[in-house]
Amino acid sequence: MLVLLPPSETKADGGSGAPLDLAALSFPELNPVRDRLASALAGLDPARAMAALGLSERQADEVERNARLRETPTMPAIERYTGVLYDALGYGSFTRAQRARAGRRLAVASALFGVVRADDPIPAYRLSGGTVLPGVGGLRGVWRADLEKTLSAADELVIDLRSGPYAALAAIPHAITVKVVTGSGAAVSHFNKAHKGRLAAALACAPREPGTVRGVVSIAAAAGLRLVPAGRTALELVVG
Repeated sequence: MLVLLPPSETKADGGSGAPLDLAALSFPELNPVRDRLASALAGLDPARAMAALGLSERQADEVERNARLRETPTMPAIERYTGVLYDALGYGSFTRAQRARAGRRLAVASALFGVVRADDPIPAYRLSGGTVLPGVGGLRGVWRADLEKTLSAADELVIDLRSGPYAALAAIPHAITVKVVTGSGAAVSHFNKAHKGRLAAALACAPREPGTVRGVVSIAAAAGLRLVPAGRTALELVVG
């Protein structure tokens, strides 16, 4: 099973790993695009970078972070991304066995790296899925062919928790999508990320890896989460 998480705009600082080495990342067939984007992002002059990334003067440190992304320390992707979903995931409280399972089962969509597994060492950076990068263009056009080929080739159950801008980078025809809804069927927006984080934690930590949608529903139920089918390749996480 591959549980595909959305990234976050916010990233943890620092790290104890060696600087970025694309050869150390999963899905090496994506490295030519990763290299192109990393070079383009790091090479932007500050003014163009701030405009392209939608940053204010108070966020100038994000531009400096990008300029040095090939030189700064790395840490596992699952620890690099922060925010509501990752707080709810609670990776810091996982046991050693649970971390090993998470390393096999969790992956994160990324505007810069396409997709990385939980244990892949990455630096801090700033780039979102909807960015039009000077000299490169819109990221959907950059990623779509290569990323769709990689993700569509996954011969395991794929649970797609990506948000809209990242789902747009690559379609995964066989993936099972999850939508967070209320009991009345209304979409949940404010706490959407937290609920998806809890579901990801349940799937990552389960002693047995599910191979079917029914197994995913059972694992969720054991964690107190209600998943219901909403079509052949869709589930709804019912809350409230």
